[in-house]
Amino acid sequence: MTVFSIQLHRLGFLLTVSALLTACSADTATNAKIADDDDNCRDHPLALQVLGSGGPIADDHRAGASNILWVDGKAKLLIDAGSGAFVRYGEAGVDFNDHDAILLTHLHGDHASGLPALLNNGAFAKRSADLMVAGPAGNDQFPSTSAYLSSLIGKEDGALRYLHPYLEDDDALPRLTTKDINVGKTGLQTIWNENGLKINAIGVHHLDVPALAYVIRVKDKTVVLSGDQSFLSEDFVTILSDTKPDLLVMHNAITMADGQPRGLHRDPKSIGETAAALNAQTLLLTHHMQRALMVQDQVNAAISEDYSGPVLMADDLSCYPL
Repeated sequence: MTVFSIQLHRLGFLLTVSALLTACSADTATNAKIADDDDNCRDHPLALQVLGSGGPIADDHRAGASNILWVDGKAKLLIDAGSGAFVRYGEAGVDFNDHDAILLTHLHGDHASGLPALLNNGAFAKRSADLMVAGPAGNDQFPSTSAYLSSLIGKEDGALRYLHPYLEDDDALPRLTTKDINVGKTGLQTIWNENGLKINAIGVHHLDVPALAYVIRVKDKTVVLSGDQSFLSEDFVTILSDTKPDLLVMHNAITMADGQPRGLHRDPKSIGETAAALNAQTLLLTHHMQRALMVQDQVNAAISEDYSGPVLMADDLSCYPL
């Protein structure tokens, strides 16, 4: 390698480091409202903890999409279980016995591939109560949530069939009750309403993938998890217009550049328009992909064209009290 080529190599490295430091600086600046210490998330009466803030590419420290809703110190809801969620789940001190439900937005690997490991973990929890696993019904390209579970832990053909008691009346493991939600149905669908916790699902557009968003109401607060959705998710905006969610969680996956997969994800301007239409009190960006992080200032600027509220940047294990 010549001296000139070494200098070019070093220059490229320095430019890359500079860009990453800029993105990290943006993360720090927008996260001023995060709880003092991630370990204290369960100490708040109500808080959302992001277990995994990444996307489908293994290019940084982030686990795949996964979240915990803490209510009075209990991990009541697990929303998505992407790759790497198992590790973050343990780091957060989550107890499988505390769950009221597991909610899956869709069955892409970065949202659902961590579920088998978490169910294996649950087999050691000595839980006796039933546990609801809810997610989208299937189509020609994707299985339903119940079929996905059967392919994992079904007695006859499940890849991890030793966990089959989850799907049967067997005292060895708690019973998983599955709920396949029709993504083509207009409006909100109530899937849980017990003990002051109400969960509604709503179908969203994510190209050919059956996909859902969730609206969670508890303690007079509302959290909306948009899942992965494109600008064609018109029902989502219409139904939830001016609902004033205390926290709106959306993906940070694409930019305003040409050629971005807008049939899969909302671009930053569409995210800002959506947050404004819902009148979100706080917007939390997660499901980060490097193409967005590398130009985060431009992404934030596009969002702020329509949305003037606070915009926070999630990281793994970050905590958002409500």
